[in-house]
Amino acid sequence: MAQAPAPFDRLTFHAPPKPLAVGAKTSDWPRVLGPTDDASSPESPLLKKWPESGPKAVWEVATGEAYTSPAISGEFCVLFHALDGKETIECLNRETGQRYWSQSYAIEYQDRYGFGNGPRGSPVIANGIVVTLGVTSMLHAFDLKTGAELWKQDLRKEYHVPQDFFGAGSSPLILEGQVIVNVGGKAEAFDGFEDRRDRAEKLATKGVTVAAFDLKAGTVKWKVEDQWGASYASPIPAKLHGQVKILIYAGGESNPAIGGLLCIDPATGTVHDRFAWRDEEYIQATGSSPVAIPEKNRAFITTCYPKNKPLGGVMVEYDESFKAREVWQSKKIGVHWMTPVYHDGHLYAIDGERENNSRLVCVNAETGAEVWGKNIEWEDAAFATAQGRSKPVTLSILRASLLRVDGAFLCLGETGSLHWLNLTPQGCEETARTQLFYALNTWSLPALSHGLLYVHQQAESLDRKSGTRIVCYDLRGE
Repeated sequence: MAQAPAPFDRLTFHAPPKPLAVGAKTSDWPRVLGPTDDASSPESPLLKKWPESGPKAVWEVATGEAYTSPAISGEFCVLFHALDGKETIECLNRETGQRYWSQSYAIEYQDRYGFGNGPRGSPVIANGIVVTLGVTSMLHAFDLKTGAELWKQDLRKEYHVPQDFFGAGSSPLILEGQVIVNVGGKAEAFDGFEDRRDRAEKLATKGVTVAAFDLKAGTVKWKVEDQWGASYASPIPAKLHGQVKILIYAGGESNPAIGGLLCIDPATGTVHDRFAWRDEEYIQATGSSPVAIPEKNRAFITTCYPKNKPLGGVMVEYDESFKAREVWQSKKIGVHWMTPVYHDGHLYAIDGERENNSRLVCVNAETGAEVWGKNIEWEDAAFATAQGRSKPVTLSILRASLLRVDGAFLCLGETGSLHWLNLTPQGCEETARTQLFYALNTWSLPALSHGLLYVHQQAESLDRKSGTRIVCYDLRGE
């Protein structure tokens, strides 16, 4: 039985949210891409017009280092971050931010490229159980109501998982009572997390690429052995020819570079197909998950690598034996980490690896042709004043995230802006915009549940008014 939630020192409560509208449609947010694994939500009505100050904050919690989104199930909101050298899992009340329980364990991780040292994979909730995969490949399961640890697996130790470019970063998938993980293991153990390219032979060996663990017991149900490593993309379920399969983009650090799209039977771990999709460039850290299009028995994958001439994206179609064939490919939709959103025959995404070459694009999902591309920019005088500048500063959504909900798209910009967009093949119409905060590295898709939006500020604000935190905003409509 869950204990009553209580306030704690890192929580700031601002104001209770409005009551839900009569007849409101609500949903949990149990995993990183939402309830249907496609960056969409059935929630309505939501607040479409904001005051000048933006939507009201309900509560906020100061956090440590992480590039994660919360998971929400019922009244429970689960956060995953690294605080004081420990990966920390906290279960809060979704409307008050008060805490039911907290669990933590020590980690030793130093990012090779100077980014944060916390987790990259978001928590996942199913059947009253929380599952997390940490940056050092520690897999844990906790009871959602009590926080009791149910089981754990040290995947780095058990399956010889190398650190890879930014540690482990894929979120698990819970499906049919199993926890499915893009493990990325190798045949031989590594001596620590050394950064040497002479590891090429080890990185190319066959190991446990994917594994399924029993959700309740943590025992291994099946394993897939392959040379392909672990990407930063999360596995998704996909209905192909009326059957649910798992799609995983696998492609970790390797030299020469190898990887691609796996189609796996969730019951047995049988690999139906390996669709190779990766350039020979050594550096690659793809975080964009596959996009399933069930009515066409198709899937789309994308990468912004190699940097100078990115592969872009490819659409594949599966036959009745679940073998993939290429339908089209395009260099107009090379995505770094956000997952494209499919809607009414089109893909909407942020193309581009860097801030200075990113743009919002619409691509015809049938042909791969670019329909339009747009840079959403505006002049911001308030930020200029805070920085001691006399002229307004031009801001942009940069490498933003998109969430399709309530007949439109919510867009969270990379520096903390929030937008309502109407996206159609005819173009992009911005109907509302606010600056939630001014901070870099706003990279995680926000979570939405019961009319409340949970945004992860992943860096100290540029005006130094706030540090890393999770903020809950009231988006409930009338």
